[in-house]
Amino acid sequence: MLLKDKKALIFGVANNRSIAYGIACEFKKHGARLAFNYAGDALKKRVEPIAEELGADMAFPCDVSDDAQIAAAAGAVKTRWDSVDILVHSVAYAPREDLHGRFIDTSREGFRIAMDISAYSLICLCKAFESMLAPKASVLTMTYYGSQKAIISYNVMGAAKAALEASVRYLAVDLGARGVRVNAMSAGPIKTLASSGVAGFKDVLHRIEERAPLHANVTIEDGGRAAVFLASDLSSGSTGNIHYVDSGYNILGI
Repeated sequence: MLLKDKKALIFGVANNRSIAYGIACEFKKHGARLAFNYAGDALKKRVEPIAEELGADMAFPCDVSDDAQIAAAAGAVKTRWDSVDILVHSVAYAPREDLHGRFIDTSREGFRIAMDISAYSLICLCKAFESMLAPKASVLTMTYYGSQKAIISYNVMGAAKAALEASVRYLAVDLGARGVRVNAMSAGPIKTLASSGVAGFKDVLHRIEERAPLHANVTIEDGGRAAVFLASDLSSGSTGNIHYVDSGYNILGI
């Protein structure tokens, strides 16, 4: 097992269709110990049964837009674990009204919220858990090709994911001195709770099947297996990178 006894902290499990859930399942198969956050009572009702299903060591409240909750989460984890081997950041949000229409109409508040929750939260979590990250620990975040190219209706999330990818590179430099690796996985479109807010999403899925080299959409299981690679010693020489799991769609030109 590639992750035997590794302690994996996973932020962003929303339900059993989320990519973070797929990652958690694959981590469990490879022997990892798990811990999950939840933001608010509504998500607590979804996350706690998943934590029980996967035999997680703990599930704790943490809204990543609140510094006090992040600090409390770090304290809660420290009471149970002496270190963290894997930190997964699978968190993104933008107001629904800013994911429709034209990007130029993005509101100032919508832009701030998207950047705060989708990008800045990775920096906050790395800072809060820095002292707990084991030597050769792996930090992994989730991005999307809309950071690189203009994707219809992705709008402000594209800008936020671009900021997230830049943050990965800078964090890789800051944490690399201790052997900690920071990478991003850019998965193709998957039917998740987050993707349901993107207008025209079904059309995007159809285009992937039609045009991608593998002529198939990826699954949360595909994402989970790639995450195992990025979290394990198999990727010990890789940091600051964007790892694509999108059936090869990103290699295509016109």
